Amino acid sequence: MNIAYSGIKGAYAQIAASRIFPNEKIVSYKSFYGAYEAVVKKECDYCILPIENSYAGDVSQVLDLLYFGELSIVGVYEMRIVHYLLGNSGCVRENVTKVISHPQALDQCNKYINKMHFESEVVSNTAFAAREVALSNNDTFAAIASRETAKLYNLKIVDEDIGDSDDNTTRFAVIASASSEMFNKGQAFSIVFTVANEAGSLAKAISIIGDRGFNMKSIRSRPSKKVPWNYYFYVEAEGDISTEHGKLMMKELDMCCNNVRIIGNYTEDIII
Repeated sequence: MNIAYSGIKGAYAQIAASRIFPNEKIVSYKSFYGAYEAVVKKECDYCILPIENSYAGDVSQVLDLLYFGELSIVGVYEMRIVHYLLGNSGCVRENVTKVISHPQALDQCNKYINKMHFESEVVSNTAFAAREVALSNNDTFAAIASRETAKLYNLKIVDEDIGDSDDNTTRFAVIASASSEMFNKGQAFSIVFTVANEAGSLAKAISIIGDRGFNMKSIRSRPSKKVPWNYYFYVEAEGDISTEHGKLMMKELDMCCNNVRIIGNYTEDIII
């Protein structure tokens, strides 16, 4: 099988993809959209995209792809994220003046960056940052990336575990067609819906989920992008939505929401 991810070799998404599908071909794409479209166009069987980080919150671009697109979540995996300061062979921490990385990685190491008085610069992903540092041959220039990336680009680990949080975890979604054999095999689900701009409409939708015995773990809102100040809601809940209770819940939501759709049915978060 071909498994798509966003970034280059050494990116956290590539590491996650390799752990989830250790015996399959892992294929690089330049963006979340590119990896997602690779599955839509059947160039790849699955794509691995981050949906949430315990420190930085949800990945809004991916939520939008799930809402506006046609694919579904068929698995969710948790991976601990440990950031390292990487430099060329002559680099020492005291001489570093500038660090580069993905914006979320920079945000997750913000206290460390400020403490060290580093200038920071945003690039598209952590592995690209490591490659840029390796090509620069500059000992005052460093990247924030993974241990695996240091080995790939022959960089030195200048400092380790530099993140602000001791429990920095990213949840990665395995995304595929709803016809995938992995779909409808889980004890958790994700749905998206919109409601009328009327008093109590959102509360009614949330009540229906609870009344049918499903434990709602999270709810997020995003602009619909079609009507100003109109939002869609992304909900994750525990339970098997394929049961009779799940089918009744979806019928009731269909009656009170403008539109509602199941975008995931999967096992509980698996640690990789």
